[in-house]
Amino acid sequence: MQYVIIIAVAVILLGIGCFLSYRMGFEKKRRTDEEKIGNAEQKAREIIDEALKTAEAKKREGLLEVKEESIRARNDIEKETKERRAELQRMERRMQQKEENLDKKTDAIEKREASYAQKEEALAKQKEQVSKLNEQRVQELERISGLTSEQAKEYLLKTVEDDVKHETAILIKELENKAREEADKKAKEFVVNAIQRCAADHVAETTISVVPLPNDEMKGRIIGREGRNIRTLETMTGVDLIIDDTPEAVVLSGFDPIRREVARIALEKLIVDGRIHPARIEEMVEKAQKEVETMIREEGESATLEVGVHGIHPELIKLLGRLKFRTSYGQNVLKHSIEVSLLCGLLASEIGVDVRIAKRAGLLHDIGKAVDHEMEGSHIQLGVDLCRKYKESATIINAVEAHHGDVEPQSLFAVLVQAADTISAARPGARRETLETYTNRLKQLEDITNSFKGVDKSFAIQAGREVRIMVVPEQVNDADMVLLARDISKKIEEEMEYPGQIKVNVIRESRVTDFAK
Repeated sequence: MQYVIIIAVAVILLGIGCFLSYRMGFEKKRRTDEEKIGNAEQKAREIIDEALKTAEAKKREGLLEVKEESIRARNDIEKETKERRAELQRMERRMQQKEENLDKKTDAIEKREASYAQKEEALAKQKEQVSKLNEQRVQELERISGLTSEQAKEYLLKTVEDDVKHETAILIKELENKAREEADKKAKEFVVNAIQRCAADHVAETTISVVPLPNDEMKGRIIGREGRNIRTLETMTGVDLIIDDTPEAVVLSGFDPIRREVARIALEKLIVDGRIHPARIEEMVEKAQKEVETMIREEGESATLEVGVHGIHPELIKLLGRLKFRTSYGQNVLKHSIEVSLLCGLLASEIGVDVRIAKRAGLLHDIGKAVDHEMEGSHIQLGVDLCRKYKESATIINAVEAHHGDVEPQSLFAVLVQAADTISAARPGARRETLETYTNRLKQLEDITNSFKGVDKSFAIQAGREVRIMVVPEQVNDADMVLLARDISKKIEEEMEYPGQIKVNVIRESRVTDFAK
């Protein structure tokens, strides 16, 4: 029991010791924290005092800078004010000098006006004297001639008018004759020089192509089993293959020369290759089409290089290449276009206008023939549409539209294209149309027009592209002319075959004739 009491007392003493130790540590820590807080407050007061001193110093520095800046600004303003004051003084002096000069000039003008007024008074007196003398002269002339002034004036004017009319008519006639002679002479010189300096080859194309064969056995291979090869080739190309008794040859027939060329190249490739069956035929036709397209582009580029025309749209160049496979009356249209372009350039150089524009117009004048098998309309209208589509100039478009006389030429270039086109197409040997066929067509055209009532006479002109009809004015009035032109056009369309279009020009005129004896 004694041991238990001792242990309990020891535990109580130990607890009291721990409490006292904790209490003493807490007090010591509190004193330490108070000392730290006191030191921090003192440092804060020191920092605040230092900051106040620094702010006061900055404030004094700022005030000094503001004072210095204001002093500098005041000095600048005073300096500028002095300069402006000096400038104003100089301007005042100049204004005073100008006022003095104006006063002097005003005095001189006033003196001059006074002298002019005196001269005007003197002139008025002289005019009055002259008028009186003129009246006296007129009265004396009327007394002597027995005519009034109006009668004399009318007689004099009539006499002078008659003389002037007569002399003017004579002069106009002489000038017309002289101009016509000079124009004929110059035109002949220009045309002869152009023809002499231009030489172009012409190749007459036909509607068939002949492909040579290495032997007659090849005909059977081209026909194929039950004709499948020849049917495939005709279907792919749109060309008729004529295999007859002609030895070692196959004839390709078709109106489209490009298709014939594709068929010819494909058939030649098949013959060289030796493997002829439908699949191979399709492959060779595709290759031939690409080859012909390349050939067309190269021919177009070659044509532009030959005539020296640059900057043409690539699509127009392709269409030019297509003209290599187009013929008109047996004349190759691409060769014809090149020749017309060269002739236009030569004629343009002779008369002194732009050679490049003339060559360009001549090269593109028949561009519509490249698509007239595929599209509706005349080759002129198609060519105009193509030129507009590919941004050709208005001068080129008018030259294309007017080269057969369908519209009025609006520039010298259009007239040159008309002349060069006529020279190229109408020269001997250029076209296959015989003289007999040509004259029969023109005679038929005149016979049709002469068969209508009221027609006095008619003339087929411009190689049959226009018919000029003279009507009897007493039988056909202005309203009937419209119906007559339409009826004649319809009958020509029904009874005749002709390239392009024919212009029907109905003319009605009244004449009064008198004779000077």
